[in-house]
Amino acid sequence: MSTTIEVKYFNTFLIKKIKNVVEQAVKPVAPYNNIPYSYTANTTYDWYVEESRIRGGYNNTSVDFGVKAYLDEQEPLQQNRFNTLIYSGIYNSRTGINNTNQFSVGEDITRSTDPANGSIQKLYAEDTNLIIFQEDKVSRALIDKDAIYSAEGGGSVTSSNLVIGQIVAYAGEYGISKDPFSFAVFGYRKYFTDRKKGCVLRLSADGITEISSYGMHDFFRDELADATKVIGGWDIHNKNYIVSLQTDTTYKTLSFDESVLGWTSFFTYKPDYVTSLVNNFYSFYSGKVYLHSSGQYGKFYDYPEIADSTVTVVLNKEPSLVKNFKTINYEGADGWQMDTFVTNDYSLTNISGGDVAGSVGKFALQTTLSSLESDMFLNNFKRKENKFFANLINTSLASGGEVLWGASSSGVKGFWSTTKFKLINADYPTTKKELFAVSSDIVESSY
Repeated sequence: MSTTIEVKYFNTFLIKKIKNVVEQAVKPVAPYNNIPYSYTANTTYDWYVEESRIRGGYNNTSVDFGVKAYLDEQEPLQQNRFNTLIYSGIYNSRTGINNTNQFSVGEDITRSTDPANGSIQKLYAEDTNLIIFQEDKVSRALIDKDAIYSAEGGGSVTSSNLVIGQIVAYAGEYGISKDPFSFAVFGYRKYFTDRKKGCVLRLSADGITEISSYGMHDFFRDELADATKVIGGWDIHNKNYIVSLQTDTTYKTLSFDESVLGWTSFFTYKPDYVTSLVNNFYSFYSGKVYLHSSGQYGKFYDYPEIADSTVTVVLNKEPSLVKNFKTINYEGADGWQMDTFVTNDYSLTNISGGDVAGSVGKFALQTTLSSLESDMFLNNFKRKENKFFANLINTSLASGGEVLWGASSSGVKGFWSTTKFKLINADYPTTKKELFAVSSDIVESSY
C-alpha cells in the first residue's frame, strides 16, 4: 500500500511499505556471542520513498504504474495433468529467438485429451501430425493447422496459428498401456503392445490392426498378462518387429515379419533396449551395446552357452485320412537333424500320448568305402539331388492289439504329426544354415 504526500513545487513522493524486509536481528558472533540480543524490527528499512515523476517536474512523466491486480494462488502446488499437452514459445536459430522457457498463461498453449483413457505415455511426430498414445486410446493431433467439419460430416484442413490443433482419435479401443518402450516405427507403420487387452498392435495407413491375432492370440494374451516389462524395436537388418516380454526370471523374445504376416522366430536373448542404425540392428544389455548383424550364430551377449536353432512344423496332409508317415524329407542346407516326430493318439487303448519315432541324425558326407557302408546302417539323412530324406523307424510299443509293431515296422501312424528339426550352432559357428521346406511321404494306413 502506498500514500502520497504533497509538498512544495508540486513534487509528488510515494512512501511504500516493504514486507518481510527485516525478519530477525543478526545474532552476534564470537568474540561477542555472549552478548544477549532480542528481535527488534528496524522500521527505518521497512519503508522507502520514491519520487513519482521524472526529475520531480510538474506534470512530467510518471514512473509509478499505479495499482496492479494480481492473483493470490491458494494452493501453489505442482499439478500432475496426466492427460494434457503444453508447449512453450518458439525457437528460431536463424534469428536468435529462444522462447522455449516461456509458458505464458495468457495464451492458449495447452491441449487436453480425454482423461478417461488414462495418461499420455508416448508422443510421435509424423510429418505435420502428432500421434498421441494414451493408456487406452491412440489419437492424432494436427500441428499448425486445424480441421473444419461441414454439416454433412466432411472435413477440410485449414492453416491456423495453433501449435497443437484438434485431437482426433483412431478407431478402436486400443492404447499402449504403460509400455512406451514397446513402440517401434518403420516407414508408415508403428508397432506397440496393449498389455491390458493382451494384444500386439500395428498402426498404419488403414488404422490399427491386431497383429497378435495372426496365429498367436492365446500366446500374447497369457504372456502379456504375466509380463512386468515389454521391450520393442525394429530390426532394420531383417525387416522384423522385435518384442521381448519379460518378467524378473523369465522372458520371451520373438519377431514379426510383414512379408508373411506372421510371427516367425523365438530368440534366446533378453535385451534391455533395442534399436537400429544404418542397416544394423543393436541391442543393449547390462550397460553394453551389441551388434546382431554379425558374429556367431546362437551366441548372444556374454552368455556362456551357444543356443541351438530349432524349427517345429506340423504335417497334416489329407487330415481326415488315417495314414502312415513313411519318410521325413527337407530342403535346405546340410547339418539339420530331426529331433522328434510325434503323431496324435490314434489307438483308443494307447493313452500314453501317441506314437513316437526315433530321431534322425544329420547328413555326413562319406569319403571312404568303409564309412559309406557304416552310414547305410545308421538312420541319418541321405542326400539326393540336393534334397535330404530319411526313413522313419518306429520305436513305439505295441498297442491296440496290433499284430506287427515296434522295431520290425517302419513308419508312424496317425492323423497328423508334429516334427522338430534342430541345428547345433556350435558345429557351424559362422555358417548360415537355412531350412526351406519339410515334407513326408504318406500312405493310407492298412493296419
